[in-house]
Amino acid sequence: MRNTTVLISGASVAGPALAYWLHRYGFDVTVVELAPALRAGGQAIDFTGHTHMTVLERMGILDDLRARQTGKTDMVIVDAEGGETARISGDFTGGDLEILRGDLAEVMYKRTAAECRYLFGDTVTAMIETADGVHVEFAHAPARTFDLVFGCDGIHSRVRALAFGPEADFVQHRGYYYCIAGASHWESDGANARERAVSYAHNVPGRLAVSGGSKAGQMYLFASPRLEYDRGDLDAQRRIVAEKFADVSWEVPAMLAGLPELEGFYLDSISKVTMKTFVKGRVALLGDAGYGNTLAGFGTGLAVVGAYVLAGELATAGGDYAVAFARYEEMMKRYCKLADTAHPGRFLAPRTAPGLRVRNWFLGSRLFDLMIKMTERSKNDIELRNYPEIVGV
Repeated sequence: MRNTTVLISGASVAGPALAYWLHRYGFDVTVVELAPALRAGGQAIDFTGHTHMTVLERMGILDDLRARQTGKTDMVIVDAEGGETARISGDFTGGDLEILRGDLAEVMYKRTAAECRYLFGDTVTAMIETADGVHVEFAHAPARTFDLVFGCDGIHSRVRALAFGPEADFVQHRGYYYCIAGASHWESDGANARERAVSYAHNVPGRLAVSGGSKAGQMYLFASPRLEYDRGDLDAQRRIVAEKFADVSWEVPAMLAGLPELEGFYLDSISKVTMKTFVKGRVALLGDAGYGNTLAGFGTGLAVVGAYVLAGELATAGGDYAVAFARYEEMMKRYCKLADTAHPGRFLAPRTAPGLRVRNWFLGSRLFDLMIKMTERSKNDIELRNYPEIVGV
């Protein structure tokens, strides 16, 4: 086996998933993560279909995830007086298995922590590729040379910026922002959470406010051109949300009043990553770093399947990254196609009153059922190779 020392940037979902498979195939794995520790809680994410379940089962974590799964809460869309105008089924938003992102990350981390090196509270600051590897400098850790480097560090990927170019060249703002804040009821209420089987949402043109459910304590989504703000200044970001929803009624005034007290605040644009290639020399991108599409409902599944494929192809090729990367890219570009077309902002917060009425009608129509079936088929539209048999593991 060649090229066995690898660096993974990012320890959310894609990173630990890739670390698991690479270690299993005999690679020496280091994972660097900017956060000071593993992030707990977070919004609920989901897996759907035979492909996702097969990968989780082959990782040996499916039973652990089922033991922690949430309850696929329905989202009831209401008018200003609280009357129901539409409903999005939890079977659609929660897939076959829904789990808090932090719980998923913890399960994957525990499967890799003893065998892989994790550098928390650190980040890559420079990379120089040579004939023999990639020389990597860190903010805190000593510089090292790795055979391969993988960017699993999200939409705002540091590895992508260093290896491929500025974020603006690859990340397209899609005209909306979203905010999540506070623990989901599954995290905060424990056993009593099953009694809270519904989240409530209120729309006005171009805006959506959601209270409760499995995704987060509060969620906001709003149409906006690109905003300039300090990503480290959470108070300034809270003011942005408050200003955008200042004239919205229903329960929104009370939600905004409580927003400063909620932990886990996160504001970001709804953006799509568009790249001609996910690989460059000895560097490859996985998950949102290479093919992210915020809130489209595909990201976590794409990351986990992509990790399985990328590691498996490297093992099958005996560490020949040129061969493995080409095969990985061929398979994942085809698998990502439907995710590229999804536009969650327009669906969740249409910009006009007629658009809202059409969306609400659509949610109760057979067309919505057909869309669900098409989406489910797309999440299984890849032929999984049984890599352990191929490489004799």
